Amino acid sequence: MWEVAVIEDAAAAGAALDPIRARLLSELAEPGSASSLAVRVGQPRQKVNYHLRELERHGLVELVEERRKGNMTERVLQATASSYVISPAALAAVEPDPSRSPDRLSARWLLAVGARLVREVGTLITGASKAGKRVATYTLDGEVRFATAHDRAAFAEELTNAVAGLVAKYHDEKAAGGRAYRVILAVHPSIPQTAGDEMKAAEAAQADEKKES
Repeated sequence: MWEVAVIEDAAAAGAALDPIRARLLSELAEPGSASSLAVRVGQPRQKVNYHLRELERHGLVELVEERRKGNMTERVLQATASSYVISPAALAAVEPDPSRSPDRLSARWLLAVGARLVREVGTLITGASKAGKRVATYTLDGEVRFATAHDRAAFAEELTNAVAGLVAKYHDEKAAGGRAYRVILAVHPSIPQTAGDEMKAAEAAQADEKKES
């Protein structure tokens, strides 16, 4: 079982988003049969079995073992991953395109870039899995608390200059056998933990924008 799997097919995405099937995927973090799942989700075994067949058809669950029970064979299944990410590739023609309106200060452009990240890394993971290899990636995740909007702007400028310097230092357009890597840096407000904090964060963000304008 993978920790995270990427869903790139629209039909598979639809199957995973169905409320009952999503619940079954969650329950199948551990192996289970239609009979055992029917009790846990409160649905008839026949209905659960139908949903399991659909999930299996789209590669979201897989057969673990078959158990003989009297004149019947019980199929034990398990989800292929602990969690799933739906790639924008499943949206086909309407998937976000960062090239349409590049604006490093736009939250919507950040979202489009993030969507492209999911699609491209998802494609790499799919190909690497088939080849039995790993994808060479690096991720840095952290949090910084700015005292003022001015500090935030200064941080962004320094970060831009630092990364531009590193790219200029290591980028080699003519390197024989070299491979290009995409570099993405994003800075956005942290998501508050409570509704009250969320309101305060929204008000603070609006106040910052007024100061900058």
